[in-house]
Amino acid sequence: MTGQNPTHDHHDVHDDDHEHHDHDHETHDDHGHADGHHHHGIGGHSHAPVSFGRAFAIGMALNTIYILAEVFYGVAAHSLALLADAGHNLGDVVGLGGAWLAASLIRRHPTSRYTYGWGAASILAALGNAVLLLVVTGGIGWEAIRRLIAPEPAAGTTIMAVSAVGIVVNGATALLFAAGRKGDLNIKGAFMHMAADAVLAFGVVVAGGLILLTGWQWIDPAVSLVVSMAIVAGTWSLLRDSVNLSLNAVPPGIEQAAVQSFLDGLPGVTEVHDLHIWGLATTETALTAHLVLVDGADHESLLRWLPGALNERFKIGHCTVQLESFETARICALRPAHVV
Repeated sequence: MTGQNPTHDHHDVHDDDHEHHDHDHETHDDHGHADGHHHHGIGGHSHAPVSFGRAFAIGMALNTIYILAEVFYGVAAHSLALLADAGHNLGDVVGLGGAWLAASLIRRHPTSRYTYGWGAASILAALGNAVLLLVVTGGIGWEAIRRLIAPEPAAGTTIMAVSAVGIVVNGATALLFAAGRKGDLNIKGAFMHMAADAVLAFGVVVAGGLILLTGWQWIDPAVSLVVSMAIVAGTWSLLRDSVNLSLNAVPPGIEQAAVQSFLDGLPGVTEVHDLHIWGLATTETALTAHLVLVDGADHESLLRWLPGALNERFKIGHCTVQLESFETARICALRPAHVV
């Protein structure tokens, strides 16, 4: 990471002297310093996300086999609920594939072209999962309404048996991602897809049982419609968070005001401006800020301590801080925003 000695009029465009201080983020410690060298920069990085490759492989395999069974028995039993669940599962398999790809890309090192790496792929995958879930569920809802108007006979016993298997398959797959759902929006998307399928399968079992008890064929599409609406409601948070991250909003769980207050309270810091916080990936948060220091402040100690403190307190693992004197801060304030 790069910052500035308070005596220099220096912004984010570095001069030749500061170029010599550039460092490889993969080979430096969390404080962004190499032993034996004086740096004006700081940096902090969180550990690489836990790999869920095995979970993705198992989940995709189980659900692909189950989809084939659902399509076969759905056609044989004339069950919209089974066919709808099969379509839903197909969307989830595609979503799992995209999430798996993104989880692999996020671990790739930055390049000269993709200087932040491929972490944003996980944000796109989470957004794609949310949109796909809504589109597939919308299709199920539309067909359910059509079947409510013109009910078709369905075999309740077959529906119950196949869907009971679906509860086990989807529930087990969801459990594979449960451990990572709170720390990674991409993994949360995979978990929600599988959990939603388990709920939908349970609804189909209920529909099959009610059809056997009452003979009312409209129960099959009615249950599909109710479960679809529940899934849409549950998907809202995933859609909202992924859209926000794609727009460089402050990630969930971090309050910019709290970070501002923390930086304002640092020893020797009299002003904080140009503070930006955004997600580099679903598992990594970045920060940039300008700190105005009083004359004689121990900026070197601040640079060495701050990255670890931001990582520990706010889970911000990638930070760029520019240190400024009062004079530099005034010049910085007069420049157009796009120059800073």
